[in-house]
Amino acid sequence: MYNSKGRYALMALFAIAALVCLFYVQYQLAALAGFLFAFVIWSHFKHSSILLASKHFKNGNYVRAEALLAEVPNPDRLARNRRGYYEFMRANIALKKEDYELAEHHFQIASRFPLGGKNDKAFVLIHLANLALRKKDKERCTAYLSKARELAITSKSQDIINKIEKEAYSL
Repeated sequence: MYNSKGRYALMALFAIAALVCLFYVQYQLAALAGFLFAFVIWSHFKHSSILLASKHFKNGNYVRAEALLAEVPNPDRLARNRRGYYEFMRANIALKKEDYELAEHHFQIASRFPLGGKNDKAFVLIHLANLALRKKDKERCTAYLSKARELAITSKSQDIINKIEKEAYSL
């Protein structure tokens, strides 16, 4: 759960430790330091700063969360279980900025990846339905809502679905 600078510092520390161990002919310790160096590199590309960003996102610090999400070198390389959260947070930050096109783009991508559970996936579809309703696209809105209804577990999500459905039928 480090940001990019913290991971770079760890990489430097492990590389220096490996070199020092090689200098003192401690090959097993050098191999361990090299393994830890490789693990931090792997973690940088597969997990990045997503956990740290989600912590700030949940606390309502969207500026810091966005900065941490911007550190992700290539979102396509993220692990499947991290990519959904990445896209979900990017979409919600775009909604806060009222950039609805970008939010829809990120929600579309988030809908293809696993999230916490069925209810989280339902909320992604609810957001997509709400954005389709904003565009007055009744077909897409009802399609998203029908899929969200299958996944929604909580009464809160069911209430939101019913409310959006009423608005969609009034179009």
